[in-house]
Amino acid sequence: MFFQGSREEITTCVLGKVEEAFSTLICSLTAPGQLQGMPSVWAPEFSCTDIICCVLFIVVILGYMAVGILAWLYGDPRHVLYPRNSTGMFCGIGPNKAQPSVFYFDILKCVTSINIMAATLNGLQCPTTQVCVEKCPDVFWALNPIAYLPNAKPQDYFNQSLCVPSFDLAGTTLVSPIHLLAANSANYTAGCLPDVTALKNIPNDFANTWGLPSSINDTVNGIRNAKGDIVNSFNAKEIGVRIFEDFASSWQWIIAALVIAMVVSFLFLLLLRFIAPVMVWVLIFGVLAVGAYGIYHCWWEYDNYKKSAVSITDIGFTTDFKVYLQVKETWLAFLIILSVVECILLLTLIFLRTRILIAIALIQESSKAVSHMMSTLFYPLITFVLLVVCVAYWGITALYLATSGIPVYKVVALNSTQDNCGQISGNETCDPQTFYNSTDYSWCRSARCIFIKYNNEGLLQRNLFNLQIYNVVAFLWCVNFVIAMGQCSLAGAFASYYWALNKPSDIPTFPLSQAFIRTIRYHVGSLAFGALILTLIQIIRIILEYLDHKTRAAQNPCSRFLMCCLKCCFWCLEKFIKFLNRNAYIMIAIYGKNFCVSAKNAFMLLMRNIVRVVVLDKVTDLLLFFGKMLVVGGVGVLAFFFFSGRIRLPGSNFRTEMLNYYWMPIIVVVVGAYLIAYGFFSVYSMCVDTLFLCFLEDLERHDGTMQKPYYMSKKLMKILNKKNRGPKNGKGKD
Repeated sequence: MFFQGSREEITTCVLGKVEEAFSTLICSLTAPGQLQGMPSVWAPEFSCTDIICCVLFIVVILGYMAVGILAWLYGDPRHVLYPRNSTGMFCGIGPNKAQPSVFYFDILKCVTSINIMAATLNGLQCPTTQVCVEKCPDVFWALNPIAYLPNAKPQDYFNQSLCVPSFDLAGTTLVSPIHLLAANSANYTAGCLPDVTALKNIPNDFANTWGLPSSINDTVNGIRNAKGDIVNSFNAKEIGVRIFEDFASSWQWIIAALVIAMVVSFLFLLLLRFIAPVMVWVLIFGVLAVGAYGIYHCWWEYDNYKKSAVSITDIGFTTDFKVYLQVKETWLAFLIILSVVECILLLTLIFLRTRILIAIALIQESSKAVSHMMSTLFYPLITFVLLVVCVAYWGITALYLATSGIPVYKVVALNSTQDNCGQISGNETCDPQTFYNSTDYSWCRSARCIFIKYNNEGLLQRNLFNLQIYNVVAFLWCVNFVIAMGQCSLAGAFASYYWALNKPSDIPTFPLSQAFIRTIRYHVGSLAFGALILTLIQIIRIILEYLDHKTRAAQNPCSRFLMCCLKCCFWCLEKFIKFLNRNAYIMIAIYGKNFCVSAKNAFMLLMRNIVRVVVLDKVTDLLLFFGKMLVVGGVGVLAFFFFSGRIRLPGSNFRTEMLNYYWMPIIVVVVGAYLIAYGFFSVYSMCVDTLFLCFLEDLERHDGTMQKPYYMSKKLMKILNKKNRGPKNGKGKD
């Protein structure tokens, strides 16, 4: 190369070239994270963020573990899993393992509306003897009057299996009338309660039985009320067994259907790289075509009714809305509305076509990113497992807390009209182990010591409500943290894809694992901060729902309107916080800043590009909604035809007659297919959002020069009329 000019000019030029080369070298050696020069690998500097929130979250988790340990030590879930007899012994375990059901001697004693003692006990226990039995009675039975004859033997009229274990019929003589009633019953949640469908079969001689109502109808109503005061008439255990049988006979086909849903979701995401432009434009022009047809149809209807003498003023107001479709003014209004909407859509399409092209290009780029990081598609399984752990821990802790305490037994009179039994108020405590050997209540032969509840004394029991509140708050915080951790980990993986200058050579070897480790190592505090904000909003919403439920009957129109406004506002606030948190986690994954700085930067970046945000969001939602409908609808229809017997596979032994409820596996398949599609598409949606924020940052921070090259794909640069200038004109592999 030859230089022309004076010696000073040549010297200045050479020094300038040296300075430029030195500056380029310095830029290439600057600390990673400044995203300038031409680093081939994205590696921002990370440090621990929001340490105070991290410490607070760890303290809350430790407290949550302490609450669980206390609940485990003092709680006993057997109290709600197994019924008890009158002495407080469990049925179905221990000495009564062979007797899983509890039998009520006189079911009519359980009617709180007519029995003073039952009302006193507030429906918690029936003031009648209860025993553990192997099998519930299957016939209606009442004591025959001839059992009172002097020579009658009790063992000829009573069933020893339904007696108290310590009671022997062979050595017993009936000395006074007793009132016993056994009903045709079924096992409802381990309790022998009357089968209401068989009440019409009550024998007529029950009307002449001592101790029973003189009318059969009164007996039927009493049994119905007694059962309603104990438990609702839903045979959960029986239906549960049948559902379990259905699962046992169809689980292979359910798994096969879910595998099909997973394969279809996976293929759909990969094919978006090629079919996204076609699908988007087909859907857009499909909407425009539907609008155009609507305009034509409204004009056609308007033209038909134009000569009609009837107008909308002649009809006035009517509840028969079909009448309004027979006047020209209605169709004219529809015509104007549809025309305005169609014009708006056309203008939007014309002026936002570039942004639609950008959205399509980002969607295609997201499909490429997912194809380079296949492990990200299975990360929702980790989130799902962690959420199951959170839900299980919360449920078990709540159950153990609710059953903590010592059982309380009280003295009740089975027949308050007998002797002096009316003096028993049901407030005296007793010990079932010593009660029947003492003579304290010998003046009342119907006195019994029965289980009532669990005491609320002691430090743990007095703070039981507060511990349950703590359980709920910690549960919500953990759930939101798990979701945030998944979003930040995925964002870090996809950010490493975008900021790799030469793809795929510059993409880290294990991008998802590295992003997950960075998230756990540096950003637990920031994720906990965002999760805490969302948790507080959710708690307020729960409180509002609780207040609305408790005061609904007493609310006036003004208070109902105010409550509705509050619920709506906090619902919107929760949606906004979720949106803000999601983008804040992306910025945390990209730059490693704390939550507040990341949330502010993300919000301002999105507000500066609000039109692009709306277009990309709607286009992505449209595509993913179509994908979900394809997966769920297709697999659901296939499951319906198979499990209903309309499709039979050759060589298969499965028949729909094998199922008790053929709709149950269909529901499981549909719900499972939706969860699978949601898991796959949530990863894809996170990829789109991450690449979009990276794209906006790329546009604002870089100008295509050698020092600040664009990292976007060549297709995006072509749409925006951008290009990289310098030795590497482009991005390498696209």
